[in-house]
Amino acid sequence: MALEIERKFLIDDFVAPAGCARIELEQGYLAAGANGIEVRLRRSGSELLLGVKRKVGAMSRVEVELPISEEEFGDLWPATAGTRLCKTRHVVSRDGAVFYIDQYRGELAGLLTAEIEFGSESEAEDFRPPSWLGPEITGAEAYKNRTLAHAGLPQSEPSGCRSGA
Repeated sequence: MALEIERKFLIDDFVAPAGCARIELEQGYLAAGANGIEVRLRRSGSELLLGVKRKVGAMSRVEVELPISEEEFGDLWPATAGTRLCKTRHVVSRDGAVFYIDQYRGELAGLLTAEIEFGSESEAEDFRPPSWLGPEITGAEAYKNRTLAHAGLPQSEPSGCRSGA
């Protein structure tokens, strides 16, 4: 079990720095409840994972990921039809932090987000976003991956943030 504490922001533009790690991600949701629990399948490069997340705080979730076989992934993947997304994740060290920059593809093309993970909620609260980050969308339901996979791009600008990451 791992505790995930993160903040998420929109960004307008991104050019991957030379040498930054790049990971192709494909994920689909088997279940996502209004109670903040979600079950997903993820292909991260060549790694296949079954993941469960559960909300435990404003910016915190418990996350458990288990490796699964290609056969298991293939058996479960059809159950995610209609709730999938694809993105390229860039891991960038900048401004004293590690940023996970996601460039979405397919129906979500054009969406760019940055996530920053923290060791504690107080560390997350103390973080001062650099000027190149756009509006904060931590906790904005419309920008959660499970919502994006099911409903597509939000139809309006983000409003409200950090209410239940």
